[in-house]
Amino acid sequence: MKLSTKGRYGLRALIDLAIYSEEEPVSISSIAARQSISERYLEQLMGKLKKAGLVRSIRGAQGGYQLAKSPNEISAGDILRALEGSLEAVECPGLKDQGCEESDFCVTKYVWQRINESIKNAVDEITLQQLVTESKKVNHKTKNRNCGG
Repeated sequence: MKLSTKGRYGLRALIDLAIYSEEEPVSISSIAARQSISERYLEQLMGKLKKAGLVRSIRGAQGGYQLAKSPNEISAGDILRALEGSLEAVECPGLKDQGCEESDFCVTKYVWQRINESIKNAVDEITLQQLVTESKKVNHKTKNRNCGG
């Protein structure tokens, strides 16, 4: 499985949103500037994330985006599936009873099943809050290093 820029940029954007939207909505332009992502591309990503119920938009002069749920309730898997679709590394018809002729004799389907389950478990166990915490640690280290600390 290889993630596209949708998944990579979407994760970065939601981490940014979780950090900066606690007080007020965050504009697309401010996220785009901080994350070096095109505003137009970010608008597309936010549309998909909104449709998935992960963010909400607020209209008006002070408008922007906020998380629709607590960062503890959003997993990396939720974000990636909203932007990428299925996260399965291998789509095996034998695992889904879709009429694979070799299904009864194919033992490789168990390999694909384990890989797919491992990916699902890994991304679903990581919450947006954990990513925010890690981001703050990294930023703190960077600031201390730049300050000689």
